[in-house]
Amino acid sequence: MSLGMLLFVMAAGFVASFVDSVVGGGGLISVPALLLTGLPTQVVLGTNKLAGTLSSFTSTVSFIRSGKVNFGLVKYLFPLSLLGSAAGVLVVKITPSDFLQPIVIVMLVAVTIYTLFRKNWGDQSTYKGLTKKVAVLGALAALGMGFYDGFFGPGTGSFLLFIFLTLGFDFVGAAGNSKVLNFGSNLAGMVTFMSLGLVNYAYGIPMAVAMILGALVGSRVAIRKGASYVKPLFICVSVLMIGKQLYDLVLK
Repeated sequence: MSLGMLLFVMAAGFVASFVDSVVGGGGLISVPALLLTGLPTQVVLGTNKLAGTLSSFTSTVSFIRSGKVNFGLVKYLFPLSLLGSAAGVLVVKITPSDFLQPIVIVMLVAVTIYTLFRKNWGDQSTYKGLTKKVAVLGALAALGMGFYDGFFGPGTGSFLLFIFLTLGFDFVGAAGNSKVLNFGSNLAGMVTFMSLGLVNYAYGIPMAVAMILGALVGSRVAIRKGASYVKPLFICVSVLMIGKQLYDLVLK
C-alpha cells in the first residue's frame, strides 16, 4: 500500500461522502477508487460498506442535530430497514441479483423525470403527521428498500429520498429521514461483511475518516442551502446512476 494510493482513496472517499450524505450515490466514486487498489471485488464492497456506514452515521447525526429528522416516523421505520437489509444480504448469497438491473434503470429514469418536471415539488413540506396511510406506506418502503439495499443496492439513497418526498416532506427533510433509514441498512450490511472477513481495514479506516469529514461538510451545506441545492444534486446523481447502470448492462 503506497502513500499516494492511500491519499487518493481518502480524497475519493471525501468527495463520495459529500454527495452521498445528502442524496446517495457515493458508491459511484468510492467503489471505483477502491478497485484501483487491486483488492478483490468482494473485499472492495465490504471495505466501502465499512467507510460508507460511518459516513452515513455522521450525516444522520448532522441532520438530527439540525432538527431535519422526523423521529415520530423514523423511529418505527429504522428497525424495519435494518431487518430488511439483513434479509437481503442473506438472500443474495443464494440468489443472483443481476436480473434487477434493467428494472432499476427504468425506476431511476421514472424518478428523475418525475422530479424534473414537478417544478415546485419538495420546496416546502406538506407532511400532515403520522396517519395510518403514512405508517403503512412508510413501513413497506423501509422494509422493501432495506431488503433492496442488502440484495442489490444501487440507487437506494435516491429511492428513499423520493419516497419521503411523496409522503410530503421537503427535500432537506426527505434527505434527513432517508439518511436514518440508509444508515440502518448500511449497518446490517457492514456487520455481515465484517463477519465474513471481507473488509480491508488498512484502506477502510482511513477512508472512513475522510468520509466522515465529507459527510459533515456535505450535510451542513445541504441544511444551510435547502431545496435549491438538494434538488439539482439529486437529479444530477440520479442521471449519473442511470448512466452507470446502463454502461454495466451493455458491458454484460
